[in-house]
This record gives sequence, structure tokens and C-alpha cells, in this order.
Amino acid sequence: MSRRDFLKIIGLTAATSTGLLQGCASETEKGQTGTQAIGPVPTDRMTYRNFSGQEEGRVSILGYGCMRWPTIPSPDGKGDLIDQDEVNRLVDYAMAHGVNYYDTSPVYVQGWSEKATGIALKRHPRESFKIATKLSNFSNYTRENSIQMYRQSFTDLQVDYIDYYLLHSIGNGGIETFRARYIDNGMLDFLMKEREAGHIRHLGFSFHGTQAVFDEVLAMHEEVHWDFVQIQLNYQDWRHATGRNVNAEYLYAELKKRHIPAVIMEPLLGGRLSNLPDHIVARLKQRRPENSVASWAFRFAGSPEGVLTVLSGMTYMEHLQDNIRTYSPLVPLTDEERQFLFDTADLIAGYPTIPCNDCKYCMPCPYGIDIPAVLLHYNKCVNEGNIPQDKLDENYRRARRAFLIGYDRSVPRLRQADHCTGCGQCNEHCPQSIDIPKELHRIDAFAEKLKQDL
Repeated sequence: MSRRDFLKIIGLTAATSTGLLQGCASETEKGQTGTQAIGPVPTDRMTYRNFSGQEEGRVSILGYGCMRWPTIPSPDGKGDLIDQDEVNRLVDYAMAHGVNYYDTSPVYVQGWSEKATGIALKRHPRESFKIATKLSNFSNYTRENSIQMYRQSFTDLQVDYIDYYLLHSIGNGGIETFRARYIDNGMLDFLMKEREAGHIRHLGFSFHGTQAVFDEVLAMHEEVHWDFVQIQLNYQDWRHATGRNVNAEYLYAELKKRHIPAVIMEPLLGGRLSNLPDHIVARLKQRRPENSVASWAFRFAGSPEGVLTVLSGMTYMEHLQDNIRTYSPLVPLTDEERQFLFDTADLIAGYPTIPCNDCKYCMPCPYGIDIPAVLLHYNKCVNEGNIPQDKLDENYRRARRAFLIGYDRSVPRLRQADHCTGCGQCNEHCPQSIDIPKELHRIDAFAEKLKQDL
């Protein structure tokens, strides 16, 4: 069974798993606690960046990440379908409030994101929006397959040119994989010619990986002329990047040296910078009580002058509205506020959460485990103080109950961590370099211990 068919059957979309990940929290939460601010949503105050010097080069500092479109249950009961009416509503609202950059990929949302995005944007004048998509040839590197994927994006998006085209997730698999995906098959040369022909307006790449790969690909700038680069940047990763990922401070500095605009992904670390331990939430809210917790991360990501746009996967209207408030207009961080966030990042680094961003690149698991749901339930309980350790602790029984009941609510029994065989197939796909089997076995052992403590 193919990856795409598997995803269709079990409905593993970013939006549906968000709905399942209630864990220890109430059922009304939608993945970003503390994000909603109070006040009107401005319609004409969006901040724009422009590195081209031409009017058509204006890009909204808030970019719409199309990896987490809302879904509804499929009529046949086999998984979920994108809720096109809601996607249309979100896009219409974003457009009306100044958002003009939309980032998608052939592999997002069961492979249906480009189609849904194209349908929604087709209802607006072509010159009113920028579309970004990717060559996501992760498993089939042949020139024929890669060109077919490229051509299909135009069909699904219903456009005759693509504003921003990316080589997707450079760094996974090392420099050899990069060369196989884009050099040996001639695809980079092909895409450069497509740019010359005007079918691609800007050519770049998105990056997850080691510094060595980043440096080597960036060194091709004089030959290729990278128009932009998409990097993971947030106040936690600025100096505390995990696994093989590189600190965002280094990535941004290297781009700035070469005057290459940066597109920012993961400003909230997959939602982790809005779902924080209570005392850190209180620390942020004390400084700016009228603003959301998430707004701190978005202001950090948007403040550097070399940033073109900051992507956010906004499944829900309230998240879209909150981010529009933050960027209408953007109030750049002061030096003192930046240091305050660096100190906050040091505090966060002391908490034993797993750096899962819910990207689902690890899926499908051949044994049916819902890997992101397991890891994110654990993280949620860490943040809420529901990781019981000491039986003598007066809160032990409450925390134990919250963890176990939340686990069963978040993850169906047949898809929990105890079914992990340790095959390691998931590890090579994880952009955060998590040792996934190790974490699953640890969580399973912890859950079993709690079950025995009756």
C-alpha cells in the first residue's frame, strides 16, 4: 500500500490529529492555548516586506502555511476530507486582511493541499496573491517523476506560474540525497530554466539538517542564485536547536551575509511555543497581558530585517485573527525584549519535552502507531504538570489519572506506543532528528508503570 493510500484510509491529517490531541486539556482547546488576544482585527494595517524594489514584490509578513487545512469526516467513514468551504472562508478572510503569501506542497494534507489551496485562491485575482509550493520528491528521485510532480502542481493550483518554488526539506539524508534528488537527475538545471522562462518567479529551498549540508548548498548561490531560503526560526531554536538541526542564529546570519531573503517556518515550533508550562505563560503574560502568548514568537520571527514572510499553519479562524493582529502592523522587538525571550528559551530548555512539531513526515508507521499523537500527548502532560513521578506527591493520583485517561482519549489503543517494534523506519524522515523508537519505548514503559501503580 502506498503512503498516500494509507493516509487516505486512516485520515492522518494535521487537522484531525490536532482535534485528537486533547490529552490532559479540555475538549475546547484547539492546539494553541493562550493565543487569543482581545480587540478588533485590522483590515488595512498588515506589514509588508519587499526585496525586489517593485510593487508586485510586496509580500505580507504573515504567510499562510497550508499544511493544516481543516477537515471533515469522509462520507464512507474512511478517514477525512478537506473542508473546502472552511478553507475558502479562511482564505477569503486572510485575503481581506492583507495576507497574500500561501505556502503548500504536493505532500501536505494527504496530498490534497495544493488542490484545496488552488480552489480557494482561484476565486481571487491572480495578481493579488503569491503561491509557494515545493518539489517534494522524497522517495522517487527520477527525472520523469520529478518533472511530473512539478507539472502537476500547476494543474492542482490552477496557475500558469508559481511565485516561489522550493526544493523541499534539504538536509534530510545528507548531501548525497540532495545530489540524487536535484543534481544527478538534472532537476536543478531544469528548474533554473523554468525560472528563466518565467514559469517560476523565485527559486529557493527549505532546510532541515546539518550545517555541512546547509553550507554546501548555500555555496551554490553564485551559480544558482537562490532567490530565498526557508528556515526554521523561533526564539527557542535561535540557540537551542535540537538533533542535527542548526541554530537559527547561524542560518539567518549566513543568509543575511549573502542578502538572501529568509522565509520562516515553525515560528511556534509546531505549537509548542504557545502550549507552554503555566509559569512561563505567566512570565510572558505579565509583560504584555493584552497580547497572546503566541504573539511573542511571531514578533520574534518577523523582527529581523532579512525576513520576507513568517508562515503559520492556521487551521482555526481565531488563530488567523490573532496572527493578523500581531502583524497589523508588526511591532519589532526591542533589544531588551529579545533578551527577555532568550532568557525564556533557557527556561523552556530545562523542560523534558520531545521536539515533535507534528509535521507527520514520520508517518505512516508500518505498525499503525500514531507517532505524533503519542509524542504530543506526552508533551502536553509535561507542560501541564501531569507527569507523575513520586507516589508520595499529593498530586500523584490526579496526575496519573490525567496522563492515562488523556492517553486513551488522544490515541486509540491499537495505535499507542506499545506497538512499536523499533524498526526505525520513521527516524530517517524526522526533520527534528528525534530517536522516535527510543521515545516511544520510554513513553510506553512510563505508561505501563502508571497502570501497575493501582
